[in-house]
Amino acid sequence: MRVIITLACTETGDRNYTTTKNKRNQPGRMELRKYSPRLKKYTIHRETR
Repeated sequence: MRVIITLACTETGDRNYTTTKNKRNQPGRMELRKYSPRLKKYTIHRETR
């Protein structure tokens, strides 16, 4: 049930991180606050398809 997902910055659109998630526990799109190297600050990163 675990799948690999890519997290993209909502402000720049850069795909900075990959992680895994369990589709059964989190059926929607995942959002995390992660560091964006281009902006040099923490931003919201959303799961991409």
